[in-house]
Amino acid sequence: MGHPVERETGEAARSELPPGQRVQRGWPVTHYGPVPKFRPERWEFRVFGATADGEKHGWTHEEFTALPYTTVVADLHCVTKFSMLGAEWGGIPARTILEIAPPARNVTHVMVWAEYGFSSNLRLSDFADERTIFATHKDGELLTAEHGFPLRLVVPHLYAWKGPKWVRGVEYMTTDRRGFWEERGYHNIGDPWKEQRYSYQEEPGDGPEL
Repeated sequence: MGHPVERETGEAARSELPPGQRVQRGWPVTHYGPVPKFRPERWEFRVFGATADGEKHGWTHEEFTALPYTTVVADLHCVTKFSMLGAEWGGIPARTILEIAPPARNVTHVMVWAEYGFSSNLRLSDFADERTIFATHKDGELLTAEHGFPLRLVVPHLYAWKGPKWVRGVEYMTTDRRGFWEERGYHNIGDPWKEQRYSYQEEPGDGPEL
């Protein structure tokens, strides 16, 4: 479960920040590599790997955005030490994907895939959290291209790199495997309340060997 959203300013707001974070006014653009060009006629969201029925599942952009829409009010904590508090994220809950394209019973993790082969791994329990959402909107407005349009994952209780921009699909996995930043020295779990920033902080069982 996520942590309560603090809507006040000043000392009250800071008291709800994870360790080492600071309140950010506005939303900085942070990403690795170029911003991809959105081509709706070529866009597809895929679910593959260890699915319950052994099949791959796919949705066009029109089909995906027609799935039940919801909103989640949640903070965004960046590993670069800024936190954006109380944003409203609109989109499709990760739980919806798990319901319509369920994983096999022995799935323990997912890999979220994005443009240019970018990836981020999550424990299935983190992906299935009630506030994890495939966001298309922030505060009632469509995401901009720089912030992940047409789709980004938001996992409020983990650092923001665990929620990639420009998402294209989810792979169900029966064992853990490190994603892009996790292979490059970032913590395999990424809990901001435990300040799990880097792989050298990992405890036994936190992730596969580098």
